[in-house]
Amino acid sequence: MITAGDFRNGVTFELDGNVVQVVEFQHVKPGKGAAFVRTKYKNVITGSVVERSFNPTEKFPTAFIERKDMQYSYVDGDLYHFMDTETWEDVAIEKDKLGANFAFVKEEMIVKVLSYKGNVFGVEPPYFVDLKVTQTDPGFAGDTATNASKPATLETGAEIRVPLFINEGDMIRVDTRTGEYMERAK
Repeated sequence: MITAGDFRNGVTFELDGNVVQVVEFQHVKPGKGAAFVRTKYKNVITGSVVERSFNPTEKFPTAFIERKDMQYSYVDGDLYHFMDTETWEDVAIEKDKLGANFAFVKEEMIVKVLSYKGNVFGVEPPYFVDLKVTQTDPGFAGDTATNASKPATLETGAEIRVPLFINEGDMIRVDTRTGEYMERAK
């Protein structure tokens, strides 16, 4: 059990039958009245974010989310297959549980499969991935007065904006959380 007074960013607990994770918290001690904890929490299954205040003595059951390293193997229709690198077991996950940042994952990449009580609800790719640019327009010499960018298609099919000096065939590093170009990859 965890009390609202013990809330910290990233803490997961059960609330009304749902698994939620604290995104932000603030302990408030007003001049008059009792202290309370103002929180912003996210439902880890649906992704919805809610703001709510709690009495610091309220208790909630702790929720343990399992994050298991698995290797992305292949896609078969709407099922994406992942292999447990320890047991060699194949796990199929529906497309709707993957999230938008899965567009930056290529085959044989290690990802974290998130589950709660054996039910898979999401996949976390690595924070940074190195991908090859497969299609982009050539940059123009002398067009460096601003932070100009151009669209580029990556080897996974994802499209992002890159600086003008990036050409087809270049390896670049992408932040999967934001979908932004970070730097050229070595």
